[in-house]
Amino acid sequence: MTPVLAVMLGLAVGIDYSLFILNRHRRQLKQGVELRESIGLANGTSGNAVVFAGSTVIVALLALNITGIPFLGLMGTVGGVAVAIAILVAITFTPALLSLVGMRILRKKERAAIGSVDTGRLPSKPMSTARAVLTLLAGVAVLGTLALPALQMRLGLPDGSSEAVDSTQYEAYTTIGDKFGDGQNGPLLVVADLPKAATGTALLQQEASIGERIAALDNVTAVAPIGSSKDDTVVAFQVIPADGPSSVSTEQLVHDLRDVSPIATEDGRVALGVAGNASANIDISEKLADVLPIYIAVVVGLSLLILILVFRSFLVPITATIGFVLSLLAAFGGLTAIYQFGWLSQVFGVHDPAPILSFLPIIEVGILFGLAMDYQLFLVTGMREAYAHGAPARLAVQRGVHAGRAVVTAAAIIMISVFSGFIFSESSTIRPIGFGLAFGVLVDAFVVRMLLIPAAMHLLGRSAWWFPKWLDRILPDVDVEGAQLERTHPTGGSHAAGTHVAHGGSTAEAHHRERAAHRR
Repeated sequence: MTPVLAVMLGLAVGIDYSLFILNRHRRQLKQGVELRESIGLANGTSGNAVVFAGSTVIVALLALNITGIPFLGLMGTVGGVAVAIAILVAITFTPALLSLVGMRILRKKERAAIGSVDTGRLPSKPMSTARAVLTLLAGVAVLGTLALPALQMRLGLPDGSSEAVDSTQYEAYTTIGDKFGDGQNGPLLVVADLPKAATGTALLQQEASIGERIAALDNVTAVAPIGSSKDDTVVAFQVIPADGPSSVSTEQLVHDLRDVSPIATEDGRVALGVAGNASANIDISEKLADVLPIYIAVVVGLSLLILILVFRSFLVPITATIGFVLSLLAAFGGLTAIYQFGWLSQVFGVHDPAPILSFLPIIEVGILFGLAMDYQLFLVTGMREAYAHGAPARLAVQRGVHAGRAVVTAAAIIMISVFSGFIFSESSTIRPIGFGLAFGVLVDAFVVRMLLIPAAMHLLGRSAWWFPKWLDRILPDVDVEGAQLERTHPTGGSHAAGTHVAHGGSTAEAHHRERAAHRR
């Protein structure tokens, strides 16, 4: 499934990143910028932001290697390579294609209106405080409700019951379960290290004694010795659980077998080891569950540092990170409700609800983090620019949303469409990945970034942009959107304060002006 994940990511971010550059180019052409100049300027500003945003996704994906699970690290690495290729295509092939298309990138009416900048549609008053409070409370309540099923989320790896109903794998799984019991689909291999070599009757007595102790455990339907080592110091047993390999009882049985070791016998203590596909899946899932909080902490910490550098604020990164966590938990809740509980199973083709893919939450954290930072950047940058141009803090929030909502909406719809295309895949491992990413983007873009963040920024007012002057001087100026290039090559409409805001500005440029004011 690693190539499929790479295709999924490459399609989604590839289209989005090209869209960001294309949107900037079209906007500049409407302002009267010459064609080739506009292409270069769009690539030097929005293209720069694409490189920054894509780099955060790559870092989050490569961080999957810290899980210690080789196949998961490989998935993250290959996904990161796909995103890197998408970035390269966006900043090389897209500008070349724009040059070939020329002015036809605009509609006839748009070409006829080149150079005329309409500022009359800018919001002239902020949202009401009552509306901001209601939006924030309602949004958090909705996300909290969606996240509730995640409290009961179990992690596991797919078995035959997750395959397509008309597949031979599913038919074999159900036939074995019907005829011999579900436990036959996930037998456990238990290995006993004997205190000393035994042969003949002594070996049979040892096997019988150990087998009786194993059979006495809960959720065991059968135990059978299946062989011994050449030196007669190791004995292997096949243990048949009462339920299937992904059941709670089988997971508990694996723990019970390990807890009962070592077993005291007449000849000494016998150490038990548990193996087999079922126990391996349980071990991998538990290891991933243990590392998930660490991975989330790394990603959340990274997001805070990046946003502090970009926006020169403490409260903006905190609200952005809280919003990311809320959307992530809501996505986990949706996954649990549909694929583990079986809600809306007929709609999504979930015929046998099962635990959530053990590596899916970590993958979702990495990918959604990068996308959430993209949307945060494009929306809050406009707010920052409007505020730097002199607009009141609360009015700047409305103008920032006005400037960035079109491109964020288009980007989110594209992402959701690409990821949704995999929800009805034949592969049982790909379907929940597609749903989790599509639902996560839906919640993050349209609930968190478009509703909750503006409401929170409105309530914070001017305090949202507070930042110590001494820290502002120390930290490097992260020119995410190519503000230096934009200052040397101003667009046609950038002379008027507020005109530039209406078309999306640059956070770094605002920082430049503020630093100059500090020096004065």
